[in-house]
Amino acid sequence: MRNVLRRIGVIAVSAALLGGALSVTPAAADDTLDVQLLSITDFHGYLQPPTAGQGGRIPAGDGTSVTVGGAAYLATHLKRLRAGHPHSVFFSTGDNFAGWPFEVDAFQDEPTIEVLNALGLRFSAMGNHELDVSPDFLVKHMEQGRCFGTVGVDSCFTDSTGRRFHGADFDFQSGNIVSSRTGRPVVDPYRIEWFRTASGRRVPVGFISTTVEATVTGSTSYQPGLRALDQARTIERSTEELKRRGVEAIVLNVHEGGSPKSAATSGYDACDSAYGPVIELAKKVTPEIDAVVTGDWHSRFNCMVPDPAGQPRPVVEAGNHGALISEINLSLDPVTGEVRRDRTRSVNHAVTRDVAPDPEVQRIVDHWAARGAERFAEPLATQTGSFTRTPNAAGESTAADLYADVQHWNANRTRQGRADLALIAARPAKGSTAVRGDLPHAKGSHPADADGRILFGESWNAYGYGNPVLTVSVKGSRLDAILERQWQKQADGTVRSAPLAVSRNVSYLYDPARPVGDRVSPRDVLIDGRPLDPERTYRVAALAYTVIGADGYSAFAGYTAPVRNGADHESFVDYLRAHKKISPAPLNRVRVKS
Repeated sequence: MRNVLRRIGVIAVSAALLGGALSVTPAAADDTLDVQLLSITDFHGYLQPPTAGQGGRIPAGDGTSVTVGGAAYLATHLKRLRAGHPHSVFFSTGDNFAGWPFEVDAFQDEPTIEVLNALGLRFSAMGNHELDVSPDFLVKHMEQGRCFGTVGVDSCFTDSTGRRFHGADFDFQSGNIVSSRTGRPVVDPYRIEWFRTASGRRVPVGFISTTVEATVTGSTSYQPGLRALDQARTIERSTEELKRRGVEAIVLNVHEGGSPKSAATSGYDACDSAYGPVIELAKKVTPEIDAVVTGDWHSRFNCMVPDPAGQPRPVVEAGNHGALISEINLSLDPVTGEVRRDRTRSVNHAVTRDVAPDPEVQRIVDHWAARGAERFAEPLATQTGSFTRTPNAAGESTAADLYADVQHWNANRTRQGRADLALIAARPAKGSTAVRGDLPHAKGSHPADADGRILFGESWNAYGYGNPVLTVSVKGSRLDAILERQWQKQADGTVRSAPLAVSRNVSYLYDPARPVGDRVSPRDVLIDGRPLDPERTYRVAALAYTVIGADGYSAFAGYTAPVRNGADHESFVDYLRAHKKISPAPLNRVRVKS
């Protein structure tokens, strides 16, 4: 046990038992080095103030709520918190980008990087969404600023200063997400920050990062070329290495989930018996870790959790979408570099909108909002008729059929991803559907629209939710079982319909009079004109969300040889650029036996 732990008093232990923030008067400046840690998590590119439904209203804990968020307000609050703190570092716990606002999503999340650079972000844990494209995209494009595709069309857009995207002024860390081939981490496992005392001595603080282990098979971050190591063991190894390098003060910056017991009502600076994987992790990782900063579950809490030696340490999460800033003040012994936990405190600050927005960051936000409006209005293709989600008697629709064709085309652009057929959940048994909107032929409300014209933003809103299309291998018998999952018996005896759309090279007949699980005969399923062979292995293109069973099609279990293709939004844009005029296909892929 570290000697510093012996200095912890009754006040700290009492705070741990209460599950709240430790509030102790800061140490005198002459006997400690006070380091301010400011952090955010799960920003997801919310440059503009989020709506209430996006997390822009959070409970204050006293029956009231507070309006929060917006990058320009975040900048103002950061400046105020930093004032008077010569030793301060601002960092993130991951999921900075790969968000959903159109003005960042449609520009490869480059706007988010520009804003985080302006905010002075020093480093970040690698969240699961940092891998929504690829490890190379994270390192080579987001960190290093390398371009891909056509500059100004596919990447490296002009920023608010008129310059081309140059990448992040910060870097990412995570020790437990590694290459399946080499076993090496995608990014560095930890980072060391140095702080200078009044006498000129440099004192280090280490920041170890790990990422939720489900990242490699997550619906958006699915990466067949990666594997996840156990977080606790990874943290132990990094701690030992930091100790060998003379680092005594260590912070765990981990992208892993937790939540207060009553998340809907708990105050943003309360603990409220928080639970979840990160709380269990905090209870068991080595006492050498002095504080835990976390994210992933979009939760808000400020706890003191006893380490394995029974000594409390702060565990904090700052919600999401720029709603909160977590602050931890570490008091370091300027000679040994150890943390005096009795003088360490933590607090969550709401990013309220009752302050003046920072003008420089607001200028960046306004720039990208305007660029987003321009990109939304870009014409991509024309259409000869309407594509709607309205199903016929067999559950087939022109919109779902189109998006199934897009997935088939997307997969077959490369030899590795080549697919025999594609499936898409038109109305899944659970979760959300990628079949999000219609594409009507008639002119819409947007001023740039016209009859038969498809705008960039219309395509973005119609299909997809940031998921990659996977090509996987399944036996013919398994494919038949997948088709049977379109009808699912409920607890009350009713049958729920969850139709799947198929690509244009597939057709099948089903008998609604047959029992659930036996409505499709393999001989009535034609793929490229040939009956489904139960013994043959087929390559099927489907969204990762469907393949992993997140929308209720559990029959995909046991798939093999996954290949990741392009993501839904971007692939639809590519499809429309390659098919300048599209027409609704006849609704003849699915037939009902009479």
